[in-house]
Amino acid sequence: MQQNVVVLDNGGGLIKAGLGGDRDPSTIIPNCLYRPLSSKKWLHPSPSSDPIDLTSAAIRRPIDRGYLINPDLQRDIWAHVFSSILHTHHVGPAHSALLLTEPLFALPSVQRATDELVFEDFNFAALYVADSPSLTHLYEASRRPTGLISRAQCSLVVDCGFSFTHAAPVFQNFTLNYAAKRIDLGGKALTNYLKELVSYRSVNVMDETFLMDDVKEKLCFVSMDVARDLRIAKKSGKENLLRCTYVLPDGVTHTKGFVKDPDEAQRHMALDEGDDQSQKLGTSMDWDQAQVTEKIEERKKTDLTKNEFDLTNERFLVPEMIFHPADLGMNQAGLAECIVRAVSSCHPHLQPLLYQSIVLTGGSTLFPRFTQRLERELRPLVPDDFQVKITSQEDPILGVWRGGSLLASSPDFEGMCVTKAEYEELGSARCRRRFFH
Repeated sequence: MQQNVVVLDNGGGLIKAGLGGDRDPSTIIPNCLYRPLSSKKWLHPSPSSDPIDLTSAAIRRPIDRGYLINPDLQRDIWAHVFSSILHTHHVGPAHSALLLTEPLFALPSVQRATDELVFEDFNFAALYVADSPSLTHLYEASRRPTGLISRAQCSLVVDCGFSFTHAAPVFQNFTLNYAAKRIDLGGKALTNYLKELVSYRSVNVMDETFLMDDVKEKLCFVSMDVARDLRIAKKSGKENLLRCTYVLPDGVTHTKGFVKDPDEAQRHMALDEGDDQSQKLGTSMDWDQAQVTEKIEERKKTDLTKNEFDLTNERFLVPEMIFHPADLGMNQAGLAECIVRAVSSCHPHLQPLLYQSIVLTGGSTLFPRFTQRLERELRPLVPDDFQVKITSQEDPILGVWRGGSLLASSPDFEGMCVTKAEYEELGSARCRRRFFH
């Protein structure tokens, strides 16, 4: 192809951007501006901003519940992203096409605002808009050319993103919109729930979004037996395999929070490791007495400064929201039921194939044991003669972007795009029909 293609996976939480044909994006940054306590200005997150103290930083996001609500803010963030990508390769938007991801069922007003940004503000030569399920499917089919997804040309993509979760059947690279089901629950809601639990029990962290994202990613896991884990969480001392400590940044010696004892945080993994479980539990609790005493002394010291907090059942209650939102008073189906509804909306001939080709993508699928728990929840809801096979992407955060990169480097891509001239002649609504949503 004679022009560069910028691939932009514009998530509510993270922006992944780079050039089509590359394996990985060249930029991955939060899709927001933030203002640390030490600054009067709103700043762009960037990989180089690591040392900045983000404690109690204010955050502005252009996307809410998955949809663009602040085009001006998005323009500012995109300008920052595009300048870093295109300047590196010495090209401008006028000589580049843009492959952009957009959530399913985007409103026409949001689509118009997006098209104006692309063609009028940034002056891109061409645009192709894709949804994440079709790009996920494309990438997984290309990875295993002889696998079922590639041979049957269908899959059920479960995308647990920042703003919401979708279960969407894909057939011959087209997302079947009529069968896609959505849960209004994603990584943002999980972080907010964790903030509430910790603020209620330990220390007020309601303003600590970046910090609690880190706690969630490092310490939360999916429970295989909630009743058992609740019992363990009530135990005291070393019998409580779930308790671990997170140390807050102090702004002096460390500007980021961290897990106090990574080994302690991993002890819960012994709970589900099969027949030698009791033996492992025995060894994991058989600590050296001096070490325990030392830990208690250490804890007393840091408790005085309120510079850390313990987590127990919060670690699995937060991801539990995805499987049973109703337990938290949300009028939503759980993930397994959502998948069954999506598959049941498809032609009966497709249903057994879809259950055998479930693909997980999105950051929330990274919780330990997510796949095993989903399979356990799904199996009783699926007819006995259907197989259930769930595949987790090698990198659920980058899977959609990699699918876009693959599509952008295909020989057919140029013909799929809407050009700037077509947009100016026909307008946004007519051009959008090209993308088949």
